[in-house]
Amino acid sequence: MEQRGGGLCSSLQNCVNAIHKAHTSHSTKHIIKGQIIIQQSRGESVPGSAASVQLFSCSQVDPNTGKGKMSGIAKLRDGKTNKHSGIKITTYEIKFHVEPEFGIPGAIVIKNQHKDRFFLQSASLKDSGNRTIYFDCNSWVYPTHKTKTERLFFSNTSYLPNQTPKALVELRKEELTSLRGDGTGERKEWERIYDYDYYNDLGNPNKGSQHMRPILGGSKTYPYPRRCRTGRPGRNQDNQTETIKLDMYVPPDERLSPKKLSEFISNSIQAALHFVLPEAKSLFGKDSGNFESFDEIRDLFTSSRNQVVEGWVAEKLKRMVAPDLFKKITQASKEKPTEFPLPRIAENELAWKDDEEFVQQMLAGINPAVIQSLETFPPKSKNGVWSTIKQSHIEHNLDGLTIEEAMNQWRIFILDHHDYLMPFLNRMNTKGVCAYASRTLLFLRNDKTLKPLAIELSLPSSSGGEEIHRVFLPSMQGTEAALWQFAKSHVAVNDSCHHQLISHWLKTHAVAEPFIIATRRQLSAMHPIHRLLDPHFKDTMHMNALARSVLINSGGILEKTLATGEISMELSSALYKDWRFDEQGLPADLLKRDMAVPNPDRPGGVWLLFEDYPYGADGLEIWAAIKTCVTNFCSLFYTNDESVRSDDEIQAWWWEIRNVGHGDKCNETWWYSMTTLTDLIEALTTLIWTSSALHAAVNFGQYGYAGYPLNRPTVCRKFIPEEGTQEFAEFLRDPDKYYLQMLPERFEMTLSVALVKVLSQHTSDEVYLGHRSSVVWSDNEQIHQILKQFRENLLQIEKRISERNKNPQLKNRWGPAKITYKLLYPDTSNDGFKGGITGKGIPNSISI
Repeated sequence: MEQRGGGLCSSLQNCVNAIHKAHTSHSTKHIIKGQIIIQQSRGESVPGSAASVQLFSCSQVDPNTGKGKMSGIAKLRDGKTNKHSGIKITTYEIKFHVEPEFGIPGAIVIKNQHKDRFFLQSASLKDSGNRTIYFDCNSWVYPTHKTKTERLFFSNTSYLPNQTPKALVELRKEELTSLRGDGTGERKEWERIYDYDYYNDLGNPNKGSQHMRPILGGSKTYPYPRRCRTGRPGRNQDNQTETIKLDMYVPPDERLSPKKLSEFISNSIQAALHFVLPEAKSLFGKDSGNFESFDEIRDLFTSSRNQVVEGWVAEKLKRMVAPDLFKKITQASKEKPTEFPLPRIAENELAWKDDEEFVQQMLAGINPAVIQSLETFPPKSKNGVWSTIKQSHIEHNLDGLTIEEAMNQWRIFILDHHDYLMPFLNRMNTKGVCAYASRTLLFLRNDKTLKPLAIELSLPSSSGGEEIHRVFLPSMQGTEAALWQFAKSHVAVNDSCHHQLISHWLKTHAVAEPFIIATRRQLSAMHPIHRLLDPHFKDTMHMNALARSVLINSGGILEKTLATGEISMELSSALYKDWRFDEQGLPADLLKRDMAVPNPDRPGGVWLLFEDYPYGADGLEIWAAIKTCVTNFCSLFYTNDESVRSDDEIQAWWWEIRNVGHGDKCNETWWYSMTTLTDLIEALTTLIWTSSALHAAVNFGQYGYAGYPLNRPTVCRKFIPEEGTQEFAEFLRDPDKYYLQMLPERFEMTLSVALVKVLSQHTSDEVYLGHRSSVVWSDNEQIHQILKQFRENLLQIEKRISERNKNPQLKNRWGPAKITYKLLYPDTSNDGFKGGITGKGIPNSISI
């Protein structure tokens, strides 16, 4: 239609103008291209166009929101799928239309409207300047109908809080707020909320009073580190005790990968089938008794043991475990039996009896951080009770020295399992358990090996009077030699309990969890210290949750296998009273135990009393390398002490660790003040050491040493017989039979072997010290150079460890069993699959 003058009607003209404007506007927009990479788990579909992505600018602020300007929406379409190491990887090509002044992308937000969750591995973008921006995500993205919100990821550029681009400031604050939650309600699988709670889920009062356990944490009586809050409902009989679930809440970013979880379950099933189920009669209330000979114990490791699950055993199992797990067990039982190697200590059939092997393991075994120099003779307990070990017991065995001369030369040492055990012995020595508290004295020979001097075994008096002591001296033949061997076994029981409950569980797993929670709650994902620590937290919280379900809970594996039984976790709480974070670092620990003296020119600033202390020598080099890496890293971001004090996130992080995560220790004066760069470096070095090297030292040698129960029994069922008693007569008739009856029963013994077999295995997806799971975790080239130098330092340490292990003068690096000390060998090759029992390699984190 025409109007006068030949022009278009106004409505049509407006329409044309709008189309032109839209076309002009669209043609002036810039395009940012990129890739989204998703991992597919078995049974889960990729989201496709049901998932969408938007970008936040880090350089341009939207005045309406106060946050970075947002791009248009890009949907995930036409992904290409490939397989890598058995995992399906789907890559989506995406592009975003942005305003010309959009600037640099600093964050992405994912909206998942698919029915399933998906695992977002990474994203990468190319901005208008052809610069590549990476997002190292590695996290689950759950459907928005569950989460009620989109998922945010920041790029791999790190910022201290006061250096955050203005466009990202509000996003940084909002993300941290969402991670803290409000402290109420039961946590759901898809929630990413980190909060603290006591260990109030270890007991099961619904099963009766014998399954009640004290709440650990929050009291002077039972202090303890905090765990992650799940908000599970209380039990019917005791609303303060939470219900236990195998699938209890763990924040999504802390969960094992599907591949690792499958591998862990498979390893556990195979170990149970091989070691435990052949003794299933005792598992289901039918006593299987003791081993009849040492050969029977060695036969545990042959591949011919029956693994078939059938008959009444299968019916019992079916009622005890979840249907999917029962299916996996029965399937595995029909497969070809898995080969289980003979533990290294048993390759030499008599090595476990050797005195030299007994003491060498105190320096290079799986509990090498307990031995200490003797300060006074005779030893004296904290409550003033003197040992009954006399000068006449040992002075003839000091290579011509007097006791005073030997102590002045720092040549008498003690393995002390007396003071902390004594208050618990009466409660431990029930239900067939026969435990002593022990003191073992040792002498440092001229060749720097140790020899035992005496073992004192102690019991509380039944009348509440003085302690009852027995002293045993080394002997090579006859009755005295057999009694000496019994005494060594009781010491090994003490050391096994201490190792599993204190050195392993408490001082690595338990104390680390509050640091992880505080890091997630108070340090933004874009904070450089968060990025430094992140790989050292991998899988720890999930492993701790599994431990609370099956290991440390009422009726769990540790209660069934350790002499400490039902008071196991209570004992660890008692030892936590003496725990200090500033003594968790290796140099401070060595000084505390008088195993070293200060020397600023040596690695770690200390000098070992004798260099042939494998754990100390290798550990100090690892410590020094970690500290150098941490120092160089921190110096990139902090120029002086004031820059640490003014970092609000670091200050909130440290305050929360001290006052909440380790809140029962909040009034201790030994905490670092966190007012200097030195404080920060020491704290971070200690935390990384604990999560990597310390855990490796006490964990991955377990099968090699404790997998052979004769070497490290976990419980004794008989006391050492005394002359004139019926037990002594039985002992004289058949010392070996008496000894076998003293050891754990068949089921407990095989359960213990199965446990250490699982714990000693490296998983195939492990990431080792000096490495990262992604090469694009940071966009800072200086950081990559620091990590490269760290790897080079570790490589040099490996060479020096290998040289020490070949040095015939360093006899403590391989005892009579000829097990070379490699538990602190970094193994930096990163040459692909390392799964299995290797006895070496330092994973970044407490991931098993």
